[in-house]
Amino acid sequence: MNKLVSKLPYEWLEEIINIATEWVVVVDCKGIIIYINAAYCEYLGTTVSEAIGKDVRDVIENTRMHLIVQTSQPEIASIHRIKGNEMIANRYPLYINGELVGAVGTVMFRNSEDWMAYSEKVQPFLEELKYYKKKFEKELKSKYSFDDLIGENNAFKEAKKLAQRVAGSQSSVLLMGPSGTGKELFAHAIHGASQRAAFPFVRVNSAAIPEQLLESELFGYEEGAFTGAKKGGKKGKFELAHRGTIFLDEVGDMPLPMQSKLLRVLQEKEIERVGGQRAIPIDVRVIAATHRNLEEMVHKGEFRQDLYYRLNVMKIDIPSLKKRKEDLPAIAHMLLKKLAKTFSREQLAISSEVINRLLLHSWPGNVRELENVLERAVNVLDGTKIYLHHLPLYLQEEPLVTQAAQQEERPIVPLKQTLALAERSALEQALKKAENNKVEAAKLLGIGKTSLYDKCKLYGL
Repeated sequence: MNKLVSKLPYEWLEEIINIATEWVVVVDCKGIIIYINAAYCEYLGTTVSEAIGKDVRDVIENTRMHLIVQTSQPEIASIHRIKGNEMIANRYPLYINGELVGAVGTVMFRNSEDWMAYSEKVQPFLEELKYYKKKFEKELKSKYSFDDLIGENNAFKEAKKLAQRVAGSQSSVLLMGPSGTGKELFAHAIHGASQRAAFPFVRVNSAAIPEQLLESELFGYEEGAFTGAKKGGKKGKFELAHRGTIFLDEVGDMPLPMQSKLLRVLQEKEIERVGGQRAIPIDVRVIAATHRNLEEMVHKGEFRQDLYYRLNVMKIDIPSLKKRKEDLPAIAHMLLKKLAKTFSREQLAISSEVINRLLLHSWPGNVRELENVLERAVNVLDGTKIYLHHLPLYLQEEPLVTQAAQQEERPIVPLKQTLALAERSALEQALKKAENNKVEAAKLLGIGKTSLYDKCKLYGL
């Protein structure tokens, strides 16, 4: 290759330089021009023969080439004003065999029009990059706060109270509870109320990532670590979560070999990428969650005891929806508000017969199942209120129970909740009879107009 280059005629090299960079100047260590191409000279109002051998300051207005030789520091994309035009110039020190022999200067854009034309071409790519950057940053922020965790059930209130108390701590948190109870919402809320809230919140579902990929996902990898490895390597979830929080969901499904590596990371507070040779320090708070009985798994040898104790510094048990049915109406109305916003629908409501039906269901899928049921209902809804025929068939066709059995099946609902349900039902009936005329509805109910408006706002009517 070197032999081929050495055979290139000088005229070819000069033309290649002209095509590649348009305007070029080279100076020696004293700032004397030893090369300048004709295109540059033409703009400067001189010729190559006149410019070569002169001090660069005598040929190029506002030049800094002589300073590059003195400082040996390059200047990239520097604004250079010549003959009233602001140009974009690059200046580099020139080294041959390790010795500074001069400097090279090039002009990227000869005027603002050239720069604007280039900018217009680049702008769409910059906008796209900005969009993905914002999306990436948004994904690494907590989405829920403690205000989103609603419920009056005593066990749930205790879990929420404990979560609020530990939010300001740096200790690991273990969230326990059946699938769909809202463990991830708790994790979001804890991070959002912590001193780490301004830093990333990174989620990892240990059960969803194949075992052979889990290590590289958690700890990242170096370039060439394996076939198909990304050039330059890749940061893992722990590196992305630096100074923030990592949420390890379904940690009970993590393979034993990975449990050992996770334990080391938690103990040493450093990770080592796959294929890497150096330890990378990290500062990460861990919130883990599982629906499995980790104590039982420890006894069976399916989960490392030392990792269990490392994660189980603060354990929070989140009750299932079946055990807190008195909260179901409030949760349903909250979810419906969320769905109304998602589907760009008017204010949505649930009929009292639907609430009663929902209270009879055992909810094996917990709050997640309830949200799916309501989302399905909204999709088939013509008006703004959900009735029995909008529910999935398995709820519509659920066997009716006798009144005695129904009383056994239904939980004891606090009086405040019972009165609220009755009041909402009365408001709905009055508004229906008054054809949504709130003044008339207030008269039917025997209350003031202001009081009716306040209650309608309270119940989302």
